[in-house]
Amino acid sequence: MGSADFEGLIHVDFKARSRHKPRLTSGTLQRTRIRSIGSSLMLKSTTASLKPAEVEKKWIVIDAQDAVVGRLASFIAMRLRGKHRADYTPHVDCGDFVVVVNAHKVKFTGKKATDEVYYWHTGHPGGVKQRTPAQILAGKYPERVLQKAVERMLPKESPLARKQMTHLRIYNAPEHPHAAQNPETIAFADLNAKNVRSA
Repeated sequence: MGSADFEGLIHVDFKARSRHKPRLTSGTLQRTRIRSIGSSLMLKSTTASLKPAEVEKKWIVIDAQDAVVGRLASFIAMRLRGKHRADYTPHVDCGDFVVVVNAHKVKFTGKKATDEVYYWHTGHPGGVKQRTPAQILAGKYPERVLQKAVERMLPKESPLARKQMTHLRIYNAPEHPHAAQNPETIAFADLNAKNVRSA
């Protein structure tokens, strides 16, 4: 049986596969275009990192009258660190200067003012001391309640956090001596209904 006998039995067109082209619908073209644009962006994207010389610090004023201590302290800590900025850089001091007035009029929720206890040790045997927030607010230095609350919301054992704490100015009076810096007034009570307590 020669090769001529098989010509009528089997006919294979080996060029048929090469003629096949995938269908390119509008959705396929759109996905291909997005994929190519995304890959080019990924190659070019870099993380923005602030340099100390590029930081522009602002001054803000907050009235602490009837403000809840924990909510106010977390807001102040965020502004001191600069975490409200889109270009926040953890190792750079990019926060604002914060001025707080009426610090002695802050409020605690629930029974924290009388039930919560602050402890410290004098360093001598049997030198454990304790005091409630209500006692501190009625004492000689009521601003220390807010100061310690902010300090404990910043990173521990951090030279940068210690520097940022120096940018916090707390006053018990309704006035402050920083008018020359043109500070921006922040209406903390209007940010959230839970930020203040009337009683």
